[in-house]
Amino acid sequence: MTFIAIAVSDAEIESCYGVVKELRPYLDRKDFVKRVRHMEQNCNYKLVYLIDLTKIKSVAGFHLAENLAWGKYLYVDDLVTLASERTKGYGTALFQWLVDHARLHACEQIHLDSGVQRFEAHRFYANQGMGITSHHFAMRL
Repeated sequence: MTFIAIAVSDAEIESCYGVVKELRPYLDRKDFVKRVRHMEQNCNYKLVYLIDLTKIKSVAGFHLAENLAWGKYLYVDDLVTLASERTKGYGTALFQWLVDHARLHACEQIHLDSGVQRFEAHRFYANQGMGITSHHFAMRL
């Protein structure tokens, strides 16, 4: 049985760590729940997971926001499926959940950034109907 849920309890957030770590290997398990809780309070961040039987297969972090450029939007901060579980439809199901959630909350768009080296992810996003619309610039401080 597969279902998708927003992580609410500390235990649910903690159970997402192993999947998120594949995308964000620098994250420390001992700080993970605290960091997610801080982002929930300050950035409207939510962590959602897809579980099949008893194992989490895919996780997404997102937030809803609004700006002049995009209106109301859902921003996907993190989206990852366990490497051993890719191409089984879990990422697609979770992405569709994000689309439905965005529509439910009257968002006009969905946005995300993806590292330039993540070619498989780019193919996945294109297959979901997303297009490359800008360059993202960053500067470490």
